[in-house]
Amino acid sequence: MILKAGKTRDGITIHQEADFAGMHNAGQITARILDEIADHVFPGQTTGEIDRIIEAKVIEYGTKSATIGYKGYQHASCISVNHVVCHGIPGDKKLKDGDILNIDVTVIADGWFGDSSRMYVAGKLPRKAERLIQVTHDALMLGIEAVKPGNTFGDIGHAIQTYAEAQRMSVVRDFCGHGLGRVFHSPPNVLHYGRPGTGPRLEEGMFFTIEPMINLGRPETKVLADDWTAVTRDKSLSAQFEHSIGVTSDGFEIFTLSPAGKFHPTYG
Repeated sequence: MILKAGKTRDGITIHQEADFAGMHNAGQITARILDEIADHVFPGQTTGEIDRIIEAKVIEYGTKSATIGYKGYQHASCISVNHVVCHGIPGDKKLKDGDILNIDVTVIADGWFGDSSRMYVAGKLPRKAERLIQVTHDALMLGIEAVKPGNTFGDIGHAIQTYAEAQRMSVVRDFCGHGLGRVFHSPPNVLHYGRPGTGPRLEEGMFFTIEPMINLGRPETKVLADDWTAVTRDKSLSAQFEHSIGVTSDGFEIFTLSPAGKFHPTYG
């Protein structure tokens, strides 16, 4: 049942059909920026320089960075290298051959938030990292396939968890996806683990991210003294992919699909 003000009893906003166009536009700008940054990831490059290029592209597209100034954060992206799970702060450290990194970008376009992240590799991709990246990508897509009216958020989490754990990897539980639209973060919390049939039911017009973080080792994380950077406690490699999703009448729309087909780092 849809309650007043376009929200469900769980506080989840139900958007109108016309809102899908705004989210698609914002998502595609984010995806294009992530496409264009691929050529700037290489051994010897710094994450700070990558972030400066991203900030310039955000301005070039006539949009605004959602992260600059958010809770005091001062960068246009989060860049998480190797055992950094999420919210890595760009800086002067140079990438080494074989480093894997997640780049997370959110833009605001005409009031709508486009949020996506994907994996990149500097130089030659190590075999164990390649498998982690593939499993994480496939786990995200399996979660997305569970999106349709009548299913639950527990169905999404269950699809991700069962696949990742069957590959002898672990799902991070300390961070989750979130609702978005004209706000950066809103209900629901989109867990990447769970039991089928649990949690709020999916309804047409819901917008949210699915962004599983998968570790080669154990799932536990810790946040460093900067109050942003989350790392694996056992120093194992971590990977993440993120799409922004809208629930349609019979399934889903992915707002942040890569126009150049570069969502997966081995596209070439």
